Amino acid sequence: MKNPVPQAASLLLEKLMLLVHIRPLPAGSGGETSPPAPGYYDTSCFKRGDLLEVPRTLFIHFGIYLGENRVAHLMPDILPSITTDRQQIQQVVTNKRLILGVIARTASVRVDTVEDFAYGGSILVNHMDRLFEDQVLSSEEAARRAEKLVGATAYSLLWNNCEHFVTYCRYGAPVSLQTDKFCETVKMIIRDQRSVLASVLVGLASIVCLGVAPSTTLPTIFIPFFLWMAG
Repeated sequence: MKNPVPQAASLLLEKLMLLVHIRPLPAGSGGETSPPAPGYYDTSCFKRGDLLEVPRTLFIHFGIYLGENRVAHLMPDILPSITTDRQQIQQVVTNKRLILGVIARTASVRVDTVEDFAYGGSILVNHMDRLFEDQVLSSEEAARRAEKLVGATAYSLLWNNCEHFVTYCRYGAPVSLQTDKFCETVKMIIRDQRSVLASVLVGLASIVCLGVAPSTTLPTIFIPFFLWMAG
């Protein structure tokens, strides 16, 4: 029988990465990738207010199309918390900026080209409408909501990620199906008493993602999870 601890730990880390939205680097590359050249995507099929999804191996990134090859999307980013230089902030977010943004729980709703938003991935249009068919707002309302939220914002893997942003804009309520799956995975791991290592990783993740003070004792770290499971 296989040891469940390494498997559980691996699964947890995979789910954490799923929600962080790190762009995968090409094999053998030590630097940042570059987005495709303008015109790589045919934007003639996109309409203002459309919800765009870019499926990756471990996650899905979301944005709202604003028209004229512009997409509003929420990304973790440390830069808005340390500078007001719009030109610097508007540069493509690197993995380093993104990871530091996750740790600091800061982000921005930014407007990028479709190429910068999708980074070469395939794009699904309004794919979530089938799940919220009675809640779809008008396309113009969705776009206006997105435009009003452009700028610095707080970030949370569980409570305020890119999926919460787009579902609020298009359906009127912030929800995240990716987060729901992640929470179910965490519950499963915690309930397995053999997954001691995985439980420790959950505690460490709570420090980073949920803002638990570093001086908090280990038992206290897990209290939010137990309360959350009981609820």
